[in-house]
Parts: sequence; structure tokens; C-alpha cells
Amino acid sequence: MIATEIVLPGRVEPDGLTVTERELPPPNAGEALVRMEATGVSFAEQQMRRGKYYDQPAFPFVPGYDLVGEVVAVGAGVDRALIGRRVAALTKIGGWSSHRLVPAADLVPVPDGLASDAAETFVVNGITAWQMLHRTAKVRAGQTILVHGANGGVGSTLVQLARAAGIRVIGTASARNADAVAALGATPVDYRGDVVAQVRALAPNGVDAVFDHVGGPGIVDSFGLLAPGGALVSYGSAATKNEEGNSRLPVLKLFARLLWWNTLPNKRSASFYNIWAGRRRLARFQARLTEDLGAVLALAAEGVLTPQIAARIPLREAARALTLAESGTVTGKVVLIGDAAA
Repeated sequence: MIATEIVLPGRVEPDGLTVTERELPPPNAGEALVRMEATGVSFAEQQMRRGKYYDQPAFPFVPGYDLVGEVVAVGAGVDRALIGRRVAALTKIGGWSSHRLVPAADLVPVPDGLASDAAETFVVNGITAWQMLHRTAKVRAGQTILVHGANGGVGSTLVQLARAAGIRVIGTASARNADAVAALGATPVDYRGDVVAQVRALAPNGVDAVFDHVGGPGIVDSFGLLAPGGALVSYGSAATKNEEGNSRLPVLKLFARLLWWNTLPNKRSASFYNIWAGRRRLARFQARLTEDLGAVLALAAEGVLTPQIAARIPLREAARALTLAESGTVTGKVVLIGDAAA
């Protein structure tokens, strides 16, 4: 099997990505060969091309945090009934490829009637949003949350999942994306203004949870906006993506701040969400992945969640897709599509 792959050769601009082809071996025992129909451009790839993702591999490598596609072959010990099934997979790297070998235990069925590009918008974004909302912060119906970047991939999914659960949402975004955020069911707040004052006006007693992918100095404001018993869930450090130096240092500083806050007698909690946490207990990790992503995809198939697709771009044009995703002008997720889907 010849696979077309997009390779990130080093710290380059998006147009430095290269398109290559290589021969893939047959699936090993426990593996499945998936023909990619849709894969996404997430913030992780934007950090990786700068060498800023916390635990990315050494260059060169094939990026691509997740994918949706059809199983075309399986290795020994894998149920052959999987062949021909559409599945989703969390890959961390390697998704920007026409074909990908994936452990069969990591595959999650995609419901019939849910298009592959639509399903793709809910893989890493859906798992992240669901687990932060329901497993980490454990927000309840009737409570109020603040979602930073409510027009983004994770943010727009968080808004929709929260609204479906009866949770009030305040969402930060640029003024030009305010209508899109409101259409999702959130009250928009202009992040270029005084966010603290705007949120205080909407929630004078504080919010029950804040979901912050920005980090940097603004994380202090996020924590300060919490009501007693509230939870801050940090899941990135976008504010430091262009800083030079050690790529791990900003994240380690963020960890230290969150840990220190948890020592204070303020009845508020702070945590950092990592989608890969718990993978050492592999069976439990995979079970939760299947359960949580399955729940999100089911809601999408039922029409409760609306996919936010910023653009559909062929795999070979990944450089254009990455440029668009980094432009800050889009709502939702930029999706790369495979030849079959195109």
C-alpha cells in the first residue's frame, strides 16, 4: 500500500511542509489499516511546526492529531468485520496521511448518517470538550461557565455540549465572531476588551468553571473569575506559542501556578487537562475514549451538535490549510480530506 503523507521537516512556515509517498507494510497483529477520509488541523499542529508542542517527536514526522476513515485491512487477532467500517481514531501524530496503521483497540465506530468531515470536527475536539466538561470540571445543569476561544474547534464544541446539558455559557471571541458564538448558544464577550469587567457584569458572583487554552498572564484573570467551588481547567498555552526558548518552560510554569493555587484555602480548584493522561492504564484509557467519543458522535448524529467546519481542503494542500487555520479568521475546524472523500 502506497501512502501519501504530509511531512513536517523542521521548524518551518506552513509552505515548508512536504508531500511524500512511502510503502506501508501490512497491518501487524492487533492493527488495522485505515484509509483516511478526513483529518484535522488543530492547535497542536500549529505548535508542532514551531517546535513548541510539549512532547512532540523529533523532526521530521507526519503531523495529524486525529482522523476519520474506512478500515481496509486488519492484522491477526482483529475482527475482520471491521473491514469496510468507518471509524475515528486519536493518533497524536500521523493523521495527515492517505492511509494509517492504527491499533484496532483505538478505533471508535462512526455512526451511519454522520459524514466523515463532520465526524472529524468532533474527534480530538469532542473528546477534549466532553472530558473537560463532564470528567474534570463536572459542571452541572444550571451552572455558568466561561469558554475562552468559543469560536474555535474545542471552544465551539464545548459551547454546544454545555448548552445540551443545560449549562449557561459565556464565550470569548473577536467582535467579528460574536454572531457565530451567539448562534451556538453562548453569550459572546469581546476578548479585545476588558474581559474581566464584561464577565463580571454577566456573572457578578463568578462563574462555576473556566476553560482556558490561552495561558500566559491571562490565566490569573481566569482563576479570579471563579465563584467559590469553581474549577479552572487549563488546556493549553496559546499566549506563549511564539516565544523563543525551551518549549516546555511555559507549560511547566503554568503547571506550577496551577499546583500552587490548589494549595490555597480558597475553595476553588485549578487543573491542567491532558488528553493523554492515564494512558499508562491503557485498557481504562481506551474504554473512556470509546465511551466519551461515542457519546459525542451520537449527539452529532442526532443533530444535537452541529459540526463547525471552517474549510475542506485536499490533503496535498495541507500548507494552505495550516495557513488558514493559523490566520485567526475562521470559526470551527479546518478539515483535510482524503482522495476518496474528495
